Amino acid sequence: MGMGTRARALIGGGLTALGLAVFAATPALASEGDRMGQPTPGGIALQPAASPLKVEAHFFHDVVLLPVISIITLLVLGLLIWIVIRYNKKANPVPAKWSHNTLVEVIWTVAPVLILVAISLFSFRLLFAYNDMPEPYLTVKATGNQWNWGYEYPDQGIPEYVSNMLSEEEIAQRGMDHALYRLAADEPIVVPVGKTIRVQVTAADVIHAFALPAFGLKIDAVPGRLNETWFRADRVGTFYGQCSELCGVDHAFMPIEIRVVSQADFEAWVASKGGSMTPKAPEGAAAPAAAPALN
Repeated sequence: MGMGTRARALIGGGLTALGLAVFAATPALASEGDRMGQPTPGGIALQPAASPLKVEAHFFHDVVLLPVISIITLLVLGLLIWIVIRYNKKANPVPAKWSHNTLVEVIWTVAPVLILVAISLFSFRLLFAYNDMPEPYLTVKATGNQWNWGYEYPDQGIPEYVSNMLSEEEIAQRGMDHALYRLAADEPIVVPVGKTIRVQVTAADVIHAFALPAFGLKIDAVPGRLNETWFRADRVGTFYGQCSELCGVDHAFMPIEIRVVSQADFEAWVASKGGSMTPKAPEGAAAPAAAPALN
């Protein structure tokens, strides 16, 4: 078998494998919308977006990065195939003697720079959106511990409560899907739909990371440092994430559950936690001065 024949066989096998992979992935892509807020078994796409930040992240990934990556990959593959077929020993028995080509070197230097600059424009736009937080409706402070999360609502006067992972037995007792094991928590974050939520993240021991894919959240929880991000859920539902920084032997047992509810349900939940929707004045704040008496 000649080099050309082997190359054609290799290309044919690769295309067949690619076709089978796409065919096998099609059901996973079709079912992703049915598992909003949680992973899709066998899925190859990003989780469906449930917040404006994640919508912009989807645009950056699907419209900017994927086409650029695909074009570059196909271009390199095409060049490799062309070189294998055109310049093998049989098709090109007398090798060329030149050592470089100035025009080619300029092209493969300038073209990647222009591509990276174009990508950076969209990247900076997305980074600005993450840092340009609107006026928050409320603040949630999340503290990573080995190995659970503590949540506090300072605006509503809700002290820190600890959120632990539900065991397999608890999942079964509550009649929940077993796929939620290592995702569901006993004390979730509860927020109202359509409101800007500021999340302040820190850690009590080692570095953790607060990540929830459906909202596009991922920020490190560093001891002694207060990092900040935000989200605004555009629908009611329950959404799941996990600690995404290797933090010890029980790293896999630190789920993050965010429950998005109506305003009325949120206010009822705040009352059940002993909090109040009326912001509390900071400790030590001076009392308002009395109005002067009129003679």
